[in-house]
Amino acid sequence: QVQLVESGGGLVPPGGSLRLSCVASGRIFSISTMGWYRQAPGKEREQVAAFTSGGAPNYADSVKGRFTISRDNVKNTVNLQMNSLKPEDTAVYYCNAVLKYYPYSAYWGQGTQVTVSS
Repeated sequence: QVQLVESGGGLVPPGGSLRLSCVASGRIFSISTMGWYRQAPGKEREQVAAFTSGGAPNYADSVKGRFTISRDNVKNTVNLQMNSLKPEDTAVYYCNAVLKYYPYSAYWGQGTQVTVSS
């Protein structure tokens, strides 16, 4: 089992910044990849940014150049720095972890709300 706890969401005006953090606990040595997803009302959950199994960051086209994913292996934390936020970035953001062993189970955090509005 892996537990994920997100923090850092909130209300920010267009053009503003937020930093999301996700702390992993439990079977952290079994984690293969970690990343961030989001789900806006009436839309499907989509990947925002994630580390590949090789360790490289991967971003959705809609956030490239604005969002940066980073990790702290000592603190078992994955962060998402979000700059130049737009109203269309409004969503619940979820932290995700996938295990490296079959059946490659996926774990999710409880989600944190990000609202971009003036």
